[in-house]
Amino acid sequence: MKPTNLKHLFSSYDGNENLFDEIFDKKQNVRQVYQKLFDIYNDQSIEDFINLNNKAKTSFFNQGITFQVYNDAKAQEKIFPFDLFPRIIDADEWKTIEQGVIQRCKALNAFIWDVYHDKNIIKAGLVPIELISSSANYLRQMDNLDPVGGIYNHISGTDLIKHSDGKYYVLEDNIRCPSGVSYVIYNRNALKRSLFGVFNHYNIHTVTDYSENLLDILESVKPKGVDVPTCVVITPGVYNSAYFEHSYLAKTMGIELVEGRDLVVENDFVYMKTISGLKRVDVIYRRIDDTFLDPLEFRKDSAIGVPGLFSAYKNGNVTLVNAPGTGVADDKAIYTYMPEIIKFYLGETPILNNVHTYHCSRPTDLKYVLENIHNLVVKPVDEAGGYGISIGNKLTKAEIEAVKKVILQNPRKYIAQPIMSLSVHATYIEDCQSFEQRHVDLRTFTLLGQDKEFVLKGGLTRVALKKGNLIVNSSQGGGSKDTWVLKK
Repeated sequence: MKPTNLKHLFSSYDGNENLFDEIFDKKQNVRQVYQKLFDIYNDQSIEDFINLNNKAKTSFFNQGITFQVYNDAKAQEKIFPFDLFPRIIDADEWKTIEQGVIQRCKALNAFIWDVYHDKNIIKAGLVPIELISSSANYLRQMDNLDPVGGIYNHISGTDLIKHSDGKYYVLEDNIRCPSGVSYVIYNRNALKRSLFGVFNHYNIHTVTDYSENLLDILESVKPKGVDVPTCVVITPGVYNSAYFEHSYLAKTMGIELVEGRDLVVENDFVYMKTISGLKRVDVIYRRIDDTFLDPLEFRKDSAIGVPGLFSAYKNGNVTLVNAPGTGVADDKAIYTYMPEIIKFYLGETPILNNVHTYHCSRPTDLKYVLENIHNLVVKPVDEAGGYGISIGNKLTKAEIEAVKKVILQNPRKYIAQPIMSLSVHATYIEDCQSFEQRHVDLRTFTLLGQDKEFVLKGGLTRVALKKGNLIVNSSQGGGSKDTWVLKK
């Protein structure tokens, strides 16, 4: 059903009544919070909007705001797709989201501490020891190590969806090296440059305070005995898909962006090579995977790590953000136990619910998954970026049988979830030069430090640009929107 009284950019907008549309209600009337925004956009001529859209794309390209699509053989880099129609979240709705993600991140931090120390949750029989010992992200080297302030997941990215019931659900936790925050800020800047006038009609929280809060978090976990810490961002290099973000965050925090070859370890202290000689480094925001950090401790073939870095960390002379070994908690198999984890460590009821999840290592769950794949989304527990996901109702019979065989080869590696009805949002589609419904999710960014916490009031709204597609990741061809959190 199409909304009534539409023209120009929304003239071909076709609403699906079975989906939760964040712009239009069930009667296809514009929701009140979007009315002014809708009127402003709908008054634009198609030609003017095409020009604005092209200017935004050019701006992203000129600033190097690109990403890598690893399965695209035709192109190494692409402009990050940005939609000019923002998503709005009201103050009350955001309050629930913010409280929920903070609760979740604190529980995950407590869980990681326990896993590497007393293992009380395992002794209580709430999480199986096999789930921890078989995790590819469990680092035995972290056993009984005490990070500064007891913080492991200093930076967390929590992925949320809004279901057809209008409620938010957590889809997954990302606490190894969550990315995407730079796009949040550049989306806001691009929209301000393209359509500055729209901001006069809404009272919106800023997103440009992220870097200063991130620096505060880094400095709060400085090693003992250090008054004014030297912080750096370490990157695998310019060919990494998220290099733009690494360089952006270093620049906006006013700290150095380094590669492994720029650092050296002497007597268990880390130093940065400068034209004035060696300078001690105290805190490293690392965008390098655990096993590549130190060839003396992990992968011997790592050419991007720093020999001796883990020894310096182990001796408390440098802080690594996030801590090594955090990946044991963003294993999607652990996600299954998050309600129990929150209750066990915090004594609280989860504010944000999980999507119901079947873990294939459980015989009863495995049986259900194999019999109902056509109604499920199957995910590997240790992949990111939307890779390895199978959506049952999109598969042929032959493909379903192939997925079954893969699961049976290693049930521990897979979970399955019901095919959730992600909310949809008005998104400009260039091919038809108008707006259409597209599925969206939301990645929030939470910072935990020593007696500090911060949630970026905006987050990254990701858009599945292909019609009917549920996978929103940029690596799978998705795009993004500016996310407005309204002030009270």
